[in-house]
Amino acid sequence: MAPPQSGDGGAAAGDLLETGLLAAAAAGVSEEDAGKATSTSGRPADDERGAGATTTSSRVRRGARLAAAQVQEVFLGTRLFPLFSAVPLAVAAQHLRLGRAWVFVFSLIGMAPLAERVSFLSEHIADTAGPTAGGILNATCGNVPELIIALFALHKEKMEILKWSLLGSILSNLLLVLGSSLLCGGLANTGKERPLDRRQADVSIGLLMLGVLCHILPLLSKYTNRTGDSISSSGSVLELSRLSAIVMLTAYFGGLIFQLKTHRQIFEQEDSSESTSTSTSNDDDGSSAIGFASAVIWLIGMTVVIAVLSNYIIITIEEASESLGIPLRFISIILLPIVGNAAEHAGAIIFAFKNKIDITLGIALGSATQISLLVVPIILIVSWVNGIPMDLDLNLLETGSLVMTVFTTAFTLQDDKWHYLKGFNLTLCYIVIAVCFFTIKGPPK
Repeated sequence: MAPPQSGDGGAAAGDLLETGLLAAAAAGVSEEDAGKATSTSGRPADDERGAGATTTSSRVRRGARLAAAQVQEVFLGTRLFPLFSAVPLAVAAQHLRLGRAWVFVFSLIGMAPLAERVSFLSEHIADTAGPTAGGILNATCGNVPELIIALFALHKEKMEILKWSLLGSILSNLLLVLGSSLLCGGLANTGKERPLDRRQADVSIGLLMLGVLCHILPLLSKYTNRTGDSISSSGSVLELSRLSAIVMLTAYFGGLIFQLKTHRQIFEQEDSSESTSTSTSNDDDGSSAIGFASAVIWLIGMTVVIAVLSNYIIITIEEASESLGIPLRFISIILLPIVGNAAEHAGAIIFAFKNKIDITLGIALGSATQISLLVVPIILIVSWVNGIPMDLDLNLLETGSLVMTVFTTAFTLQDDKWHYLKGFNLTLCYIVIAVCFFTIKGPPK
């Protein structure tokens, strides 16, 4: 066999070299494509992680802005905002033992903006319940301070303070709140007063008359049962009071059925006016940051703070009365209800200025009726369950003041006319009662 020639070997070597270079180039291209594919597939994951972090941070910022807006609306949305400073001062005075009088004064001042804000938050909740039911819910939340103070007084078994504070709430709503509203509204709308709806007033006055009767009978039975046995006499008064409490609760819920179901058409005019006012207020502050859930949370928080201050008031009221030289009767019947009714007072005057007298009547009469026929019997039944003897005997002077207050209010609203003189008369009646309780220095006999 002939040996291969050198030209053929060089050609073969060149072919092999070319094949190897092509294979290497192809491998490099495949690796580069794989790298590109890997990097391309990794970019969406990085983008998703970045988008998730951005969404979380935006939610946090949005939540922080919403919380700041709610804090501003709740605390800075009232002209009573400076009085909120009394709340931490009351807590500090209690823990630093600065004196019972200081604790009482700071607690009493701090209750005013809290009561007003409770009414404000209840309006946001009541917007979902309709005008009539919402108005009842608003009145119920407005009476939260009185109810909490009464429960703490019951827990401490300070029966006289308990009865005086509830009596003062009724007197304040019927004479001071309604009277000052008619006075200011009559002066602002002289000659342009709209006729009031007597049907609503008749329903509330009738229920209040029943409440007055349930307070008169225990007082009268105490003087008629002169058997010489004080234990049997007090026992009969206690039994009569407990049965009367059941009747009062039955009457209140019967009034609710009458107002919300069977005769709702009586309150249709009030509903339309209240709906208009609610829609107007919503238009004015349409950028409200408080929704239903947040309003409930804020309401619970405000109620807890009110409970703390109410406890301070009850445990310091007697020593504060001695330190300040103010009769305990006057503080319980006059000062405490004025603070607790701050929300109703402001709202009633505002609607009277707007010549919406039916809403003013609903606020004043509705709150007084609820205290008389709901809060009072609930407190009495709670005391009954806990074995604490509590009756409806308010003593002679207090019962007489309640009777004259209800009768004076009934005569004031006996027709569909109203003017500033009627409000002036009711306000003067409240001043006379306040002076009477201020001049009585001694304890009740």
